[in-house]
Amino acid sequence: MTELSRIRNFSIVAHIDHGKSTLADRLIQLTGTVAERDMKEQMLDAMDIERERGITIKANTVRIDYPAKDGHTYVLNLIDTPGHVDFSYEVSRSMQAVEGSLLVVDAAQGVEAQTLANVYTALDADHEIVPVLNKVDLPAAEPAMVREQIEEGIGIDASDAIEISAKSGLGIPEVLEAIVKRLPPPKGTRDAPLKAMLVDSWYDAYLGVVVLIRVMDGVIRKGERIRMMQTGAIHNIDRLAVLKPAMVDTPELGPGEIGVFTGSIKQVRDTRVGDTITHEKHGASDPLPGFKPSVPVVFCGLFPVDTADFDALRKAMDKLALNDASFTYEMESSAALGFGFRCGFLGLLHLEVVRDRLEREYDIDLITTAPSVVYNIHMKDGSVHELHNPADMPDLANVDHIEEPRIKATILVPDDYLGDVLKLCQERRGIQLNLTVAGARAMVEYDLPLNEVVFDFYDRLKSVTKGYASFDYEITGYREDNLVKMHILVNDEPVDALAMMVHRDRAEMRGRIMCEKLKELIPRHMFKIPIQAAIGAKVIARETLPALRKDVTAKCYGGDVTRKKKLLEKQKAGKKKMRQFGKVEIPQAAFINALKMD
Repeated sequence: MTELSRIRNFSIVAHIDHGKSTLADRLIQLTGTVAERDMKEQMLDAMDIERERGITIKANTVRIDYPAKDGHTYVLNLIDTPGHVDFSYEVSRSMQAVEGSLLVVDAAQGVEAQTLANVYTALDADHEIVPVLNKVDLPAAEPAMVREQIEEGIGIDASDAIEISAKSGLGIPEVLEAIVKRLPPPKGTRDAPLKAMLVDSWYDAYLGVVVLIRVMDGVIRKGERIRMMQTGAIHNIDRLAVLKPAMVDTPELGPGEIGVFTGSIKQVRDTRVGDTITHEKHGASDPLPGFKPSVPVVFCGLFPVDTADFDALRKAMDKLALNDASFTYEMESSAALGFGFRCGFLGLLHLEVVRDRLEREYDIDLITTAPSVVYNIHMKDGSVHELHNPADMPDLANVDHIEEPRIKATILVPDDYLGDVLKLCQERRGIQLNLTVAGARAMVEYDLPLNEVVFDFYDRLKSVTKGYASFDYEITGYREDNLVKMHILVNDEPVDALAMMVHRDRAEMRGRIMCEKLKELIPRHMFKIPIQAAIGAKVIARETLPALRKDVTAKCYGGDVTRKKKLLEKQKAGKKKMRQFGKVEIPQAAFINALKMD
């Protein structure tokens, strides 16, 4: 049982690669939380893909005991949060469970887009913020300039920012002292009815679902029966522990403490993040202000390359969904690709991570269709439908108008590249909201349609700015626009898997690119194949794949020219007949390459 005044709960927020996970490593190492022989880099990043890409995907927690200079021992609960925009829901809920944040800024790179986004999330949660300048030992470090950036760009006093190098361990003792002195202790009453916030949950093959909680009021003990207030489910607490990062059993958790419990829960779906946990009897009457459930914004189809792998893919999806409650999927079938799943993701990085995990952990070769977003279709009878897959578009005669999701994008870019970024955003139907220049960097805010962003916006942004721009977005809502469904016809047959929603002004360009690509990818047949892009009945682009020809005049040597003509006419008639009855075989590889983003 720890006194409230001796507990500090905090998270580390920063842009990607500014050194959050490395700083967490040093704090764990310096306090001797993990034995020296068990230490490894990125201690809290458990997944292979996190270590390989050098990003944090799941928020992780560790409890550190720190003997401070004032003679008391403090319990520090650290939540290491992801820095990437797709996992910002992980950040927001971790923020609600703690009282303060260490804001880590790279002293060489300065404030980036996600530094801003995550700091605003922390300020929304009423956090006390301690700025930390990392990598001050690099030759390119400019701590004085970065302090100014923090004060101008974020509006936080950075005069007493701590200068550290998380890699070498420089300045880490000062960070520990600042956590104890400058961050507030948690509030809570021991005698009140139990209220604990469900911060995260994950699936363990031996223990079932492990639930991470932060106790706000009351005490939770092993063996008690608890109720989840959102779902109404009742569970028995089999095991109660704190994370050091390995589980260490504890008899009880009091107010302000963070720990985990297991209770024979089968699926992560049954534990909703942001839910309030209380006792079955004499529990709390009203829940804590919860989180908004995560809403998928990008959809795409996942199909196995080998149709025999469909069952294996379904099992893999089920296992993955056990661990990732924000990933949704339903079955779909396509004439070209066979059976597969329509999946919903929080963004493009989330899509990549899930796809990589399916391919790597379950050894399945996948085809990913072009990502699309959710459109609102307003019908003439007043009803509204959500459109997830362009192939399901209803008849246009009954449609009144279509709305698409819009985002507010914040882009930080060195001012040398500002013109290129503005041009890219204008091309993508963007509306400029704001432009501020601080020093040699500009911050641009744009209102952009999400479907232009999921296609290849991020890659283009990186290439026009030589990798120096950083980008962050939030979804703002839906707006009506002139959108149409473009379908691709091969030999006059529509191909479902290649249908897409586009803006009418850009349809012709997209159609032309798609037809040119398919002309390269589809192998030649014995007859001529027209490849067309069409909106409704109107063809907007066309390419023709020439036929393979057998030299039928080879046996004619000498003699009258009419013999040759007769043979060529006969061949032409045969090809015409063949085109009527012939089936075009589009190989799997052609689909994969046609759907790959440029």
